[in-house]
Amino acid sequence: MTTTMRRIELLVDQETEALRSRSEIDLKDTNNRKSQALLELGLAARALEGGVLDEDIAVRLRGLRGKLERNQAMLQLHLEAVREVATIVADTIRDRDWDGTYSEHLGSGGAQR
Repeated sequence: MTTTMRRIELLVDQETEALRSRSEIDLKDTNNRKSQALLELGLAARALEGGVLDEDIAVRLRGLRGKLERNQAMLQLHLEAVREVATIVADTIRDRDWDGTYSEHLGSGGAQR
């Protein structure tokens, strides 16, 4: 379990730092590796169900949770930026292609205001 947690921490730290520094990153590959490691962690945690959780593992899990929360916040920030850029591009394309056939001055039913 400790090895899996270390691997997840490393992956999350690398991704978070790449996002923070705007470095090139293969998000699909990173996401696949994180998903696999988190699946392994879940399986390891099931093996511990019903038992007393070692304090060192509990501390590491809390630390991992914090890292995952920071990673999620950074991913959310980048997702919002992508949405904004996509909106700007879509608006630009729409404005470029608009030929004035439909006017904002038309009311419901096509009657002019």
